[in-house]
Amino acid sequence: MTLRERIAAEIEECGPLPFSRYMELCLYEPRLGYYARGSAQFGRVGDFYTSSDVHAVFGRLLARQFDEMWRALGSPARIDLLELGPGRGLFAQDMLDWSEKKFPDFFAALHYGFAESSPRLRQRIQQTLAGHFASTKCSFVERLPGASLAKDRNEPICHPKRGRKLSSKDLEPRGRVANRSSFSVPVETPLIVFGNEFFDALPVEVVSAEGVLRIALRDGQFLETWWPASERELEYLDHYSVHPEPGERVEAPLLAQDCAARVARLITRGFFIAIDYGYTRDELLAGRHRGTIMAYRQHSASSNPYEAPGEQDITAHVNFTALAAAIEQNGMRAHRLLTQSQFLMGIGETTEFSDVFADCQLPQERAKVALQLKHLVTPAGMGETFQVLVGSKGVGLETVSTLSGLRFGQQ
Repeated sequence: MTLRERIAAEIEECGPLPFSRYMELCLYEPRLGYYARGSAQFGRVGDFYTSSDVHAVFGRLLARQFDEMWRALGSPARIDLLELGPGRGLFAQDMLDWSEKKFPDFFAALHYGFAESSPRLRQRIQQTLAGHFASTKCSFVERLPGASLAKDRNEPICHPKRGRKLSSKDLEPRGRVANRSSFSVPVETPLIVFGNEFFDALPVEVVSAEGVLRIALRDGQFLETWWPASERELEYLDHYSVHPEPGERVEAPLLAQDCAARVARLITRGFFIAIDYGYTRDELLAGRHRGTIMAYRQHSASSNPYEAPGEQDITAHVNFTALAAAIEQNGMRAHRLLTQSQFLMGIGETTEFSDVFADCQLPQERAKVALQLKHLVTPAGMGETFQVLVGSKGVGLETVSTLSGLRFGQQ
């Protein structure tokens, strides 16, 4: 059975599917979905690449920022870092190796958790980080905060980019958090939750002036139909988005809201960092970023998510206004939204990017690394495309304001 046939069978059984369910099946169906394929999609020879594919400097700079966060939390004897959607583990490898070399006190206190349910990617991560797993520095988390949009809400599904498992069960207020599995620790342990290109791959609803999108079937072909929007979808538009004009579409990323809220509740004291491409509500009101569903295959972009189910990545831009509201409603403070350029420049400028050029022996090596850094921070590269949302809980605002990633341009 192909994925198209699998989706068609569910439509015939259940009726027209919400777009979120269609997107969920395309990306995370355990046997046929896009991320069930393992790691073939990653890197310059795959369908997309992330900042960690550009150069190790991304992980090195974040290592410096995490070390500052640990110190801002009072340099506790243990701190946990949970990465949402670690992919092949390249970021973790760069960050951990650099921390061990440059920030040994932080490294000694750190335990690293991976939220990854894909068996193939878990195996790849364990191979990449064999030494760190052997020393028990790293472990996998079985369940993440979040909820399935599937018709069976008791069935865990893989979410989002690179096969992360989300549980339909909410996290209760923390006593001891059994949901951290082998990563479980006493509630007083500070926690940093980090996600790079995580929220853009969570399934979304699509809303137009005609209602909410559902996928039907006619003569063996997928057909877009429109149903009345739910109360929650309309409330989302009222508070965080816009009501689309005729001919327009906007996304309602309800699962992203749920996931961010649960992450915020999971953190008793610590930080949340989300790096992704996206927009704010002000940009929506200005008429931009309406209808951001895109499909990617071999570095080619398409606006047709129905062309090759299971063979192409499907994403939607992140609404950072809504994401910030979700964590603030659950006890976190959302800080000023930054571009990736501002964030990385802030971290690197005080040391003149010593983390970037530390291993360069020859001028040619330095020139090559400078070009890679440029790609991460300039508008022509990834610097202005990606935004960074930082949240904090249990840390004074004056202390948070000293973090180098938040200081760029503030003097």
